[in-house]
Amino acid sequence: MTTPLLSLQGLTKAYPGVVANDTVSFDIGQGEVHALLGENGAGKSTLVKMIYGLVKPDSGKMVLNGQPFAPAEPRAARADGIAMVFQHFSLFDALNVAENIALGMENPPKMGDLAARIREVSETYGLPLDPYRTVGDLSAGERQRVEIIRCLLQDPKLLIMDEPTSVLTPQEVDILFETLQKLRSEGTSILYISHKLEEIRTLCDHATILRLGKNVGECIPAETSARDMAEMMVGSTLQTPERGGRDFGEVALDISGLSVPSPSEFGTALRNLHLTVRRGEVLGVGGVAGNGQDELLGVLSGEITTAPDAVKMNGQPIGKLGPTARRKLGLLSAPEERLGHAAAPDMSLTENALLTGSVREGLESNGFLKWGETQSFAERIIEEFDVRTPGPDNAARSLSGGNLQKFVIGREVLQNPDVLVVNQPTWGVDAAAAASIRQAILDLAAKGTAVVCISQDLDELMEISDSFAALNEGRLSAPRETTGLTVDEIGLMMGGAHGMEVAHV
Repeated sequence: MTTPLLSLQGLTKAYPGVVANDTVSFDIGQGEVHALLGENGAGKSTLVKMIYGLVKPDSGKMVLNGQPFAPAEPRAARADGIAMVFQHFSLFDALNVAENIALGMENPPKMGDLAARIREVSETYGLPLDPYRTVGDLSAGERQRVEIIRCLLQDPKLLIMDEPTSVLTPQEVDILFETLQKLRSEGTSILYISHKLEEIRTLCDHATILRLGKNVGECIPAETSARDMAEMMVGSTLQTPERGGRDFGEVALDISGLSVPSPSEFGTALRNLHLTVRRGEVLGVGGVAGNGQDELLGVLSGEITTAPDAVKMNGQPIGKLGPTARRKLGLLSAPEERLGHAAAPDMSLTENALLTGSVREGLESNGFLKWGETQSFAERIIEEFDVRTPGPDNAARSLSGGNLQKFVIGREVLQNPDVLVVNQPTWGVDAAAAASIRQAILDLAAKGTAVVCISQDLDELMEISDSFAALNEGRLSAPRETTGLTVDEIGLMMGGAHGMEVAHV
């Protein structure tokens, strides 16, 4: 047996009301791609934060290359050869690539030398980058390259990657996997966190499964089905969403010839958009991040207002109405950014339930809040969407990303909207929770709700959508029925193959 690169021995970390990691032990081998799997709230994030020096364990120890390892901060972890690419990018839009990378270095070289090094490393690993491009002008895939190159410049022994493919097209995923396989061949170990289990089967040598903070098993992904891994994660049989047959009703949402500038300097203007969604229909909108998804949700939710007739709901012009007025009419939305946009981080779950539920749930009267009813609404969301939290009084920021996502989606679904617009509904959510959210969306559609689902998860769009349109550089392709569409065709449409636009069948 060769000495493992990193050995975790009985790591435990507890917070008020929850044990995030309970005596977790496993080894990561030299030059191994090791998957860390688990439901949302299983303890994955806490574990990697301890490895990276962001969190100190209550007990247990780590051994790196045969030596005790206890980083007091990320700088110490980086000095010992640990690098991490986070799920949420930490880049400044107004700075260029080289300037962003320099900010993450202890002693950055002269800018010209750093730019040359960035070009060299990025070309070597098949992730070409122009060091002088402004980050705000980069696609999501290119931004991820910046994060990866910033890590590779440290010559890491262990690279931790958290949901690295959530914003990539299939073609970009292939490029990333080639890079990771090259790193593995050079002896770099990789700890890989993802809810995309087929990716795990393709890429990873071994997998450790966490459930409720404990190590409940290990497997060799190539020899284990995605379903079996998912059921190991949840400890029960995985339910597959059922679409069922349904008839579409009248047009509930109609956009015609809509063009609007982006409110953000680095956003994407929408150009001559046309779409109709009928009652009971799920329209899937695919696209690589940064092609107008946020702007489309803003236009539909009322955060971006337009000419009155540019957006119609049930035949009524609503382009000038703001979010509260649209909610009163039954148009609800859930944006991609959980903390800060969909939820106020420092407010409790009860308060966050009030923020969007006050109108339709009748949570206020004559200027007074109905606190009991509001708390009951929050508790119903927590129970029906299996949100892992000690209770409704906990702050939104205390939840794991996936559990907060379940709360945000559940809050809107339980209000029984006439039209629901969601952006990335299962982003960073485990397999069981994703299946539950998708089933909730399908159940809403079965009741007659018109749904617009914006997502970069192609499997998700194929699973729940009746029709599909691709958003690229602010333009929306003509919708196509999803029946018969291949993932490759959708990937090309997302990447801007406008020649593939075909009239709705």
